[in-house]
Amino acid sequence: MAIEKKTVRLLILEDSQNEAERLVSLFRNAGRATRVHRLTSSEDLAECLQQTWDLLIAAPHSENLSPAEAIATLRRLARDIPIIQLLPDNDSDAITEALALGAQDALPQGEDERLILVADRELANLDERRARRSAEIALREAEKRCQLLLDSSVDAIAYVHDGMHIYANRAYLELFGYEEADELEGMPMIDLVAGRDQALFRDFLKNYASGRSEGMLQCNGVGAEGRQFRMRIDLSPATYDGEPCIQAVLRAESIQSELEEKLREVSSQDRITGLFNRNHFLELLETACNRAADSGQPSCLAYLRLDRYAQLHADLGLAGIDQLLADLATLLRGAFPAEAQLARFADDAFAVLQPGVKPEQVRERLAALLKKVETHLFEVAERTVQLTLSIGVAALDETTPRAQLAIERAHRCADTLADGNALKLYDPVEALAAEASRGSVVAMVRHALEKDGFRLLFQPIISLRGDSAEHYEVLLRLVDPQGKELLPADFLAAACEAGLAEILDRWVILNAIRQLAAHRARGHDTHLFVHLSAPSLQDPTLLPWLGTVLRAARLPAAALILQLDEADATVYLKQARALVEGFAELHGKSALIHFGRALNPFNTLRHLPVDYVKVDSTFTAALAEEEGQESLKALLASLHAQGRPSIVPGIENASVLATLWQAGVSYIQGHYLQAPGPAMNYEFPHEA
Repeated sequence: MAIEKKTVRLLILEDSQNEAERLVSLFRNAGRATRVHRLTSSEDLAECLQQTWDLLIAAPHSENLSPAEAIATLRRLARDIPIIQLLPDNDSDAITEALALGAQDALPQGEDERLILVADRELANLDERRARRSAEIALREAEKRCQLLLDSSVDAIAYVHDGMHIYANRAYLELFGYEEADELEGMPMIDLVAGRDQALFRDFLKNYASGRSEGMLQCNGVGAEGRQFRMRIDLSPATYDGEPCIQAVLRAESIQSELEEKLREVSSQDRITGLFNRNHFLELLETACNRAADSGQPSCLAYLRLDRYAQLHADLGLAGIDQLLADLATLLRGAFPAEAQLARFADDAFAVLQPGVKPEQVRERLAALLKKVETHLFEVAERTVQLTLSIGVAALDETTPRAQLAIERAHRCADTLADGNALKLYDPVEALAAEASRGSVVAMVRHALEKDGFRLLFQPIISLRGDSAEHYEVLLRLVDPQGKELLPADFLAAACEAGLAEILDRWVILNAIRQLAAHRARGHDTHLFVHLSAPSLQDPTLLPWLGTVLRAARLPAAALILQLDEADATVYLKQARALVEGFAELHGKSALIHFGRALNPFNTLRHLPVDYVKVDSTFTAALAEEEGQESLKALLASLHAQGRPSIVPGIENASVLATLWQAGVSYIQGHYLQAPGPAMNYEFPHEA
C-alpha cells in the first residue's frame, strides 16, 4: 500500500519555467507530494487567492509581479500563507528588508537543502496555526454549551480566580441567599466561609494551587443573612473567558451527603491496603495528565511490582498475602511525602503519583525505598518474609498524550527488570529499541531507519556471453537488536503494511548510488540492479526524484537497473509501463524479476519494454530433473526470440552451467559464483 502523503499547495513566483520545475523537484525529492502554480502577474495572484495555498516561494526578481508586491497583497488580504524570499546572495540588508516586508524567511538562491528545511519549518508552523484556529472555534462552541449547562445546573457552581468570584450560577446564589450575581462579583470566596474555618480554607486553597491536595474540603459556610451550614467544596482546574481559574462545586451537607461521601470514599479505596484503588487512581492520573498539558506542571509516575509474587502467594495463602500487602502499604505511606498519591494498581503492583516532580528528581528516593523494602522483615502468621520490588518510572508532561500511555511505559520498565530489586526510568529511544527487540518488525524497521541499522550487500551477475561490464544486484538486510541479519522476506511485508516501503526503497537507492559513485570513480564500469516495491511502482514522484539523485551523484542513468517484480507489474501494469518508459527516456534500464510465476507471463512482458528478464528461482531448483531443464529451455527460447537478455539466479554448483550455456542464458547469479557481500570486489573478466 502506498504511503499517504499530505499534498503541499505551492505558489512559485519565478519567471523561469526551468527554475520553477527545479524547485518543485526539490520538494518531491524530499518526499513532499506537491501541487504547484507559477505566478505570472498580479491578476494571476488575485485569482489564485480564491483557493487555499500553503507556501509562496519568491525568486529574487520577477518582471510582471515583484516579490514586494506579492507580499504586500498577501498582507493586505490577510492571507495566512508563509513566504520564503530567495535572494541573489547572503546580503544581511536584503534579508532584513525581506523580513520587514513580511516574508517568514529569506535565504540565498541555490541553498536547496536549507530551503527545504525552512519550508518544512514554515509548513509545520502553518499546520499548527490552522489546527489552533479550528480548536479555537470548537472551544468557543464548547464554552457556549458549558455556559448553558452551568446556568441550568442544580449544583452550586462558581469560578474563582486568585480567591475572588468571577462567576456564580443560580444554584450558588440560592445556596448563600443572594439575588444577583453582581452581589458576589469581586467578593473573596473566603467571605462565604465561617470565621473559624477561614484559616483551614486558606491553607486548602494554597495546597490545591501547589498540587499538594486533591481539591475536596468540608467546612462551614455562611449565607448573606449570617446563617451557617455545613458544606463540602470540590475544586478542579478550569478556564473562564479564556483565563485559568478554579471551579468550585459546593454541596450543603446532610445525612444523605455524608452517606454519599462515605460511599465515594469506599468506592475509591482498595479494601485490603486502604490505598486508592485502580479506577480512582486512573482518574487522578488523567487529571495530572491534563494539568501537565494545560499548565506544564509535570508529575512522576512510579509502578512498583512485587518480585516473586506467585511464589509468595503460594507460600502464604490468600489471608497471608493480604496481610503482607497491607503491611507493605503502610511502609510505602511512610516512604513518600504527604502530597504523593498511592494506589494498589494490580494484585502484585502498587502505583505512586507524585505531582510537581520529574523522574530524575525521585531517583534517589526510589532507590532508598528499594533498599528499605529489601532489608525490612515482614511478619506474616508468625513467619518472617522478605520482599524486593521492581520499579518502573515514567513522566507525565506536556508531551504525554494520555495517562494510559504513562502507565504502560512505567509498567514496561518494571517488567524489563528480570532479576528484580532494581529501578528503571523510561527512555523513549531505548523503548523503541526494546520494542524492536521484542520482535516488533515495524519497530525494528523504524529503529533501523533512525539508527542506520540497514546493510547493503552486493552479489555479482556474471555474463555467459562475453559482456565485460560489471553487474551487481543490491540486496537489503535488516540488522536486528541481537545483531542478526534479517532477509527482506522477514520484514518487507510488515514495512509495506506500515507505509514504510517507499522510504526503504529510497534509502536503498540513495545509499546504493553513493557507493556506486565511489566505486565507478575508481575506474570500474559498474551497474547496479535495484529492486522496487509495489508502492514505489505507483509513486509518480519517483522518476523525477531518481533523475535528480543521479544528476547530483554525476552518474549516468544507465548505471542503474530498476527491478520490478512480475506479480507487482501484473497488478500495476499501467504504472509499471510508465515507469519503465520514463526511465528509458533518461537512458536508464529496467528488469522484470521472478519471471515465469504467472499463468501467462509473456502477456505482462508484452507490455513492458524491459532490458533484462530474470527467471524465477524455482526454474533453477528444478534443473536436476530433465522436465525442469526442458521447461527452462522453452521459457528461455521464447525470451531470446524477443531479444530479451535473460538472467538465471540461484546457481549453487557447477553442474548446471553446461545446461545453461546450451540454453543460451545471458547472465547467471548465485552463491557458486560469489555470495552477497558488503563490497563490490568480484574479479570480472575484462577484454584484452
